[in-house]
Amino acid sequence: MLYITNGYMIDPGSGIEGCYDILIQGDKIAAIVEQGTPIQALLAQKDAGAEVRQLDAAGLIIAPGLVDVHVHFRDPGFTYKEDIYSGAKAAAGGGFTSVVLMANTKPPVDTPETLSYVLAKGKETGIHIYSCANVTMGMKGQELTDMEALSAAGAAGFTDDGIPLMDEGKLREALRRAAKLGKPVSLHEENPALITNNGVNAGKAAAYYGIGGSPREAEISMVERDLKLAVTEEADLSIQHISTKEAVELVRQAKKRSSHIYAEAAPHHFTLTEDAVIAHGTLAKMNPPLREEADRLAVIEGLRDGAIDMIATDHAPHSAEEKARPITEAPSGIIGLETSLSLGIRELVDQGYLTMMQLIEKMSYAPARLYRLDAGYLAEGGPADLVLFDRNARWKAERFASKACNSPFTGETLPGVVVYTICGGKVIYER
Repeated sequence: MLYITNGYMIDPGSGIEGCYDILIQGDKIAAIVEQGTPIQALLAQKDAGAEVRQLDAAGLIIAPGLVDVHVHFRDPGFTYKEDIYSGAKAAAGGGFTSVVLMANTKPPVDTPETLSYVLAKGKETGIHIYSCANVTMGMKGQELTDMEALSAAGAAGFTDDGIPLMDEGKLREALRRAAKLGKPVSLHEENPALITNNGVNAGKAAAYYGIGGSPREAEISMVERDLKLAVTEEADLSIQHISTKEAVELVRQAKKRSSHIYAEAAPHHFTLTEDAVIAHGTLAKMNPPLREEADRLAVIEGLRDGAIDMIATDHAPHSAEEKARPITEAPSGIIGLETSLSLGIRELVDQGYLTMMQLIEKMSYAPARLYRLDAGYLAEGGPADLVLFDRNARWKAERFASKACNSPFTGETLPGVVVYTICGGKVIYER
């Protein structure tokens, strides 16, 4: 048993926060009680002879284990960048107990066999690992996968993340089939026909490097088309890593017409602008790219008013050799699992845009609801998945549990130190 005492609990599932102690028995929360309740009184009701480890959480916030529904663990096929084991360690270090993997691996997750490999390997880690399956075979946008078989094999949802689905008819059919299965479809919204060089905004940053870049219209046009389809089909659709003010407004308006519309924001899009690409080069190159200050503020406002439901890292590891290539040749993406909570505290809570309760809701309960995961809340009888962190302590982002270190935040001192991550009732990370 674990008995967590003296901390400040935040539960976005119930909206309750305050000073509570938590008793964990097995992989469930056995009791949430007023602070100072003697352990003997609880054990008399639960298991008088049990061995108990007490965690003193004085000065710490106790929250549900964080949930990230957009990560790349590169396994199978690209394990020199990351694998399921190293990705799980990075997740635990960042306070995450549940993650949903994207399906752009090699081979892609377009068959039950590949999906089964990923999920079986995930069970060997200390966290809950789920995976999306592909919308189309080979991510080629031509033939839909056997979504029914993939759902039966355990797919959490469907996506061709990394490659937009250009065939409107195929997307409409995929939305219909996913709706019948009760699974979300998550879309990467960039029209490649409008992009000269991906990963860099077609503005000041592109001009600095003397390239064409990626214009905002590439995202806006796709978001506009796909929201119309989702509203018509009444299918759960998530707009991934939203980056433009226009797309945020399109989502805001679509939500008025349908309860099936969702959107996610990545920490880099509410923290950085295209100036970071000029300062950090390929370490700040990502798809969709960092935009302008007005876009960053629009993403924050979307998080504040509910147009954007959740925060997802788009954790995208690459090797140092790959990121050392010229700006037009280096792959897009940054790691994010170990800096996400800190950036949320610094950019959203400390700046007064969100309360800590609202931040935790967008990093746990909201993403879990979309993917129908039993996660993101604290309740008696609920999963014993928790993160304990010191929101005032600071740490230097210089060593990562991830195999990769491709982050523009490397070297920065950030607020919010994860002290314990508990998953399934077991301490899987202890600082």
